[in-house]
Amino acid sequence: MVVTASTCRTETVFDYSWIHVVSAYWNRYPNPSSTHVLTEDTIRREVRDGKLYSRRLLSKTNPVPKWGARFYNNLPVKIVEDSVLDPVKKTFTTFTRNLGMKKIMKVDEIVVYSEQKDGRTLAVRSAYISSQVFGFSRAIRAFGIERFKSNGNKASNGFNYVLRRMFPQHQLSATASLTPISSQSTAASATYSDMASASANHSGSSTSEALKRTAKISYEFCKGHASKIAQLFSVKN
Repeated sequence: MVVTASTCRTETVFDYSWIHVVSAYWNRYPNPSSTHVLTEDTIRREVRDGKLYSRRLLSKTNPVPKWGARFYNNLPVKIVEDSVLDPVKKTFTTFTRNLGMKKIMKVDEIVVYSEQKDGRTLAVRSAYISSQVFGFSRAIRAFGIERFKSNGNKASNGFNYVLRRMFPQHQLSATASLTPISSQSTAASATYSDMASASANHSGSSTSEALKRTAKISYEFCKGHASKIAQLFSVKN
């Protein structure tokens, strides 16, 4: 069976230093823009080779359109989040995926936070969305892409709310911006190659070394996909 997938990539610039963004990340819930996040628990955390590896379990809920009610009841869905913090390269990478409802809609999301030359922090979010519901896959994936963009805006607003409360005197310039980069449909076997190409092309048009590093890290994470993420983090599912 060929599983068709859709991908989307966005960029957000936070007007706070990388260390402030990373510090606030662990305290971003609850906030007024993320009421759909119900719980968060840290399962494992360790320092290895100078990097901080973490695994967390989150519970989230989102309303569905009327046509989606036949496939999915609006019940909380468990989300597992793996992350790597590299204080030397000043990169913080998270990989999240849903544990339930995967046949209806499976979402793998990578976010890479990196320091910019102007002192601000760039967050690059990449999502891979697939569905196995025959006859409705395209509609479900399109809904997933729009939900990814909408949640990205909410997440940015909520994150900025937390940053302002934690570091009121450290904002560098204007408010964060969110820009969709791409959304496309491909065969699952080609999805990650396409994401890598998109990252490479965008990096070629940018003079930011941090963005190039971000694209490379995102590709490496995408290439492994969810089935290999446990091996990457040396943690058993």
